[in-house]
Amino acid sequence: MKHLIMTLLTTLGLGLSATTMTAHAQDDPIVVGGLNYTEHLILTSATFQLLQAKGYDVDKREGLGTSVLRQAQENGQVDLYWEYTGNSVILFNDQPQPDNAAETYATAKRLDAEKGLVWLNPSDTNNTYALAMREAEAEKLDIHTLSDLAAAMNDGADLTLASNAEFYAREDGLRPLQEAYGFEFPRSSVKRMDSGLTYNALREGEVDVALVFATDGRNGAFNFEVLDDDQQFFPVYQLAPVVREETFDAHPELRTLLNDMSAALNDPTLIDLNRRVDVDDQSIEKVAKDFLTENDLL
Repeated sequence: MKHLIMTLLTTLGLGLSATTMTAHAQDDPIVVGGLNYTEHLILTSATFQLLQAKGYDVDKREGLGTSVLRQAQENGQVDLYWEYTGNSVILFNDQPQPDNAAETYATAKRLDAEKGLVWLNPSDTNNTYALAMREAEAEKLDIHTLSDLAAAMNDGADLTLASNAEFYAREDGLRPLQEAYGFEFPRSSVKRMDSGLTYNALREGEVDVALVFATDGRNGAFNFEVLDDDQQFFPVYQLAPVVREETFDAHPELRTLLNDMSAALNDPTLIDLNRRVDVDDQSIEKVAKDFLTENDLL
């Protein structure tokens, strides 16, 4: 009968009422997005599993690049994902780096609200970029800070760097970092590769320095020394859930669920979760579920 009525309405040129369309929109699956590296894959899986356990119809779109994922959310193709405050302020909103974590979060929240995006509570994390060396070589060359690295390079040290393509080209990436510290890796000394491969390249001696993330579990497990950013060049990259305003209005209870998850995250927790996947070879799904269970979120 319903199909017959719909056919008749179509034949007569009548559309669905606004009420019916709204109800249908609210019944659509919540799409959880994610970036293409371990930490984000864990958070995406955990969010997906959490919402499924609470009875939501959920889809997952993971493994995307930073700008692609953000554009998908702005276009309504992704409803929520975990974003880093520094990305929003510097990369998406083209603003100068704020002085501290609280100001960075407040700026991201304010600017993205104008785009229909709601920032929920930030976690106690800072997965910022960093450069690392093998501990033995850092000790041998007496390089423990980025200023030490700059001094060594300017004194003629022939060092090679592993970097992902995004950091190589970003406005808050390699070029401005080198300008801030006053040194330069020759182009021939920079090997561009996927983020996850920089760790193995450094561990196996294929390069002398590698781009890493501060909360990656492989830093300690692989005996890396993360060089101190003594001039505080790198922005704060604090994780928080970001939800489209339309989705949030339809499901306001997401605030409590995602804020509880955010409260369970900190740097040691992220390092441990990343280590379980990248060092202990546990599956993304298992690590994500264990995180939810261990923190009484399910």
